[in-house]
Amino acid sequence: MKPEELGNEALLQEAKKSKTTRVYDAAIFGFLIGVAVYSTVRNGFGLLTFLPVIYIPVAAKNKAKYAELERLLKERNLK
Repeated sequence: MKPEELGNEALLQEAKKSKTTRVYDAAIFGFLIGVAVYSTVRNGFGLLTFLPVIYIPVAAKNKAKYAELERLLKERNLK
């Protein structure tokens, strides 16, 4: 269901879930950066060095969804 189709309560709940997702994205990305740095220092450049690059599209999609939710919240004066 698209965010524009949600009612006010459902939109607020979705925004709350999205905030949690942003925290998870940051934690996962930080962990992947750590793995990449450790792998590079330990073994030189390899597959794990570029592991964080694989997660960037997922995080970007989540960020765009969060921005859309925030825009709708402001538009409906819910924030």
